[in-house]
Formats: sequence, C-alpha cells, structure tokens
Amino acid sequence: MTPVQMNPLAHQPRIVGVESPAKALESLISALPDNSDGMVVTDPDILESYRHDRAADPHAGTPLAVVRPRRTEEVQTVLKWATAHRIPVIPRGMGTGLSGGATALDGGIVVSTEKMRNISVDPVTRTAVAQPGLLNAEVKKAVAEYGMWYPPDPSSFEICSIGGNIATNAGGLCCVKYGVTTDYVLGLQVVLADGTAVRLGGPRLKDVAGLSLTKLFVGSEGTLGIVTEVTLKLLPAQHRACTVVATFDSVAAAAQAVVTITGKIRPSMLEFMDAVAINAVEDKLKMGLDRNAAAMMVAASDERGPAGVSDAEYMASVFAEHGATEVFSTDDPDEGEAFVAARRFAIPAVEAKGSLLLEDVGVPLPALADLVSGVEKIAEQHDLMISVIAHAGDGNTHPLIVYDPGDAAMTERANAAFGEIMDLAVGLDGTITGEHGVGRLKRPWLAGYLGPEAMELNRRIKAALDPDNILNPGAAI
Repeated sequence: MTPVQMNPLAHQPRIVGVESPAKALESLISALPDNSDGMVVTDPDILESYRHDRAADPHAGTPLAVVRPRRTEEVQTVLKWATAHRIPVIPRGMGTGLSGGATALDGGIVVSTEKMRNISVDPVTRTAVAQPGLLNAEVKKAVAEYGMWYPPDPSSFEICSIGGNIATNAGGLCCVKYGVTTDYVLGLQVVLADGTAVRLGGPRLKDVAGLSLTKLFVGSEGTLGIVTEVTLKLLPAQHRACTVVATFDSVAAAAQAVVTITGKIRPSMLEFMDAVAINAVEDKLKMGLDRNAAAMMVAASDERGPAGVSDAEYMASVFAEHGATEVFSTDDPDEGEAFVAARRFAIPAVEAKGSLLLEDVGVPLPALADLVSGVEKIAEQHDLMISVIAHAGDGNTHPLIVYDPGDAAMTERANAAFGEIMDLAVGLDGTITGEHGVGRLKRPWLAGYLGPEAMELNRRIKAALDPDNILNPGAAI
C-alpha cells in the first residue's frame, strides 16, 4: 500500500545536544542488557523495513537504530536516554497502521514492541494482562482456551498488535454491538517521555478514583507514552451467529436499511461493500458474488437461541423491504464465516487494482447514504476508482482511493479527492478518523476538525507529558 502523503512534515525535530549520534547510541547500547538477541538494530537493510507503516509515507526518515525491548525497564532506559539527548522516539507495533503513525525520523529511534509478548489470563475476574507485542488474534486464541472472548476485531486482526490497537483505539466488525478497544482496556502500564513508568487502572470493572488517565492514553498514537502492559476486559465466549447477506441495486437503499435495523436491534455485525469491492473480492475469491450489485450487506446476530434467529429474520425482512435483489440467511458457521472473510478481504482485493490512499471517515448513521453517494460524485469528478467499504452499523466508512503513484496527474487528483472526502464527512457532522488514527496523513485536517479550543487543549496535554516533544513528533497532535 502506497498512500499519498498529504502534507510533508513541516519540520523534522532537530536533534540537539548530541555532538555525535553514534557515540550517544553507544551509551544506550551499554545501558541496555546483553544485545546478543538483537535488541538494538543498526543494520541498514533491517532499518529500511522499520521506516514506515502500511501508509508508506514517502517522506519517512532513516532511524539511527531500532530498539526491540522485552521488558518495561528496558523501555524506561531508552526513554531516559532519549530525553537526555533530545532524540525523538517513534513507538511501533507491527507496522500495520494506515495513517502514517509510525513514520520514522532521520536520526531518531524506533521502539518496536514486537518482542513484548507475555500474557496471563484470569477467568475468575475475566481479565487478561498482556504485553503490547501480541497480535490481536493471539490474544483471542489465548483467552479462548479459558472459554473467554476478547471482542475488538479489526479486519487486520491476524497481523495487527494489541499495542497498535491501543494506540489508535482500533475498532472492527463487531463494534456495532460490542464497542471498540477502549471499552476493553481496564488498566495500563505506560512509560512516559522522561522514563517514568506509571500504572493506571487494573482488574476492576468500576473505578472512578482520579482522572480517567487510562482512557487518555488509549488512542493517543504513541505521543504521550509507550504502553508496555495492558489489562483487558474479557467476555464469555461468543454465541454462534446467524448471518444474513443481501445485495442491492441501490447504495442509498442499503444505507437506509442500516438505519432501520439499528433503530430496533443491535446486530453483532452490519457491514457494507460497494460494487468496486464486490467485484474486486470476486476477482480473487471466486465466491459467486453478484457482480451487478451496487452494494452488499453482511449482517449477523449472536443472540442466544431463538433470539438470534428472530434477529436474522428481522434483518432479512428489512433488507427485502428496502429493495434487496437477493437475501441469503444461514446459521451454519462455516457459510457465515465465508461471507465475513469476503468482507475482511475487501481492502487487499481492491489494493490489487493499484496503490491505495485509504481513509476511515465516519458519520452519524442518518448521513451514511449521503456520505457514500458523495464519495461516488468525488470519484466521478476526479476520474478515479474509489471503493467504499464500511462498518455500516456504526457509520465508520473506509473509502479506498485507487491510483498510480507514477502518474503525477492522477496522484494530484487522488490528493484532492482525499481532502474532499474528509471535508464531506466533517460537513455531515462526521469525523476525519473513526479507528485508524490521525497519524501524519490526516494531521493537516485535525485542527479544523477539533476547533481551536480543543486543539489547544490537546497541545497543552502533550506539552505537560512530553515537554521536549520526543514522543512521535509530527504525528496526531
């Protein structure tokens, strides 16, 4: 994936107080434990793979080194050293981010949490204590052994890390019913810019002592501290779902069906794919999807027993009432999962058409149809292929702009479309990002979206916790 960088970094933080970065790095290496397992990496070929996340920021710098700690104390050592030498630190999970939140800076340090992989599960309190390097899928698997379930499920759940999910407050397909990452974070251990390790929250479902600092760090994109441990809330294992799939010859009709359904029930999934996504997936998976459909909905209910069947019947009837050309229902988990897999595969399938500039704008549900139709008009005006997939049940959409980075004129049109889509969403009382974060790609729009008072408050909090601006400078805030 090679999105367009909308706004090259206005400045890269200047490294001050270091006569010789290489000599300063030697002092860091000597302060850390034995480096025989590659905790500190300086090999240029390996550094190359840590320069950016999936946003592939063309303005990414080359870090002085990558540090891959295993313990909180090692992260503390790195940040104390970075503060002393005024060297920027870019926190990084698995590099699956889509907004340039892990773009490296020249002469900075990348701190990758990939080797922080411990987890313990307590089925009595229904909690898990995990390090940030575990994949979302690995956490799900670990807790499933105790009959528990960790709900947040980004489409990239098999390759994204819990630390990265916390950094962006990631969502996923089941958020329409179960909420997003922050709803399952009970506690954190976080290392601040000066190396101080702070414990926040813990395995308690109710705790209102002090300010809600745990929530402050979730979604902060590595700009306030580095999370080294998280206490997660778990639920009992999910019930078997009833799945309903419907195709429409009208995007507006599909969007209106979403509003009707969510006005009465809480489905466990309510996903949308447009014609471009349907055809891209069918090109790859050969599932027999309707290539002539304008939209496809994948919905599910995981209510127990007859309630789930009733929900599925209701959703099927709503789809039919709103003009669905075909409606298919199943309580067979394998059949249902095949359609869910098709929805999860939409981004890679569209990406096969060309490089992507990917957005995640969100709007209130009544504005969903206006957003999708508005994106269609933007695509026509700029002569671009733009696919829209969506967590339709909560109004979070993913417009995928397909372009050729080698074509300067097309790249310029893609740039323009990117901004117009965010302006469209904000004009519909929506947001510039629902779950991918601001990163560097969307930062030019943040101040306008938040407003001057809220933006200043964000900056004051950042300055209080990171006065030297060493933590992920240039991202998010």
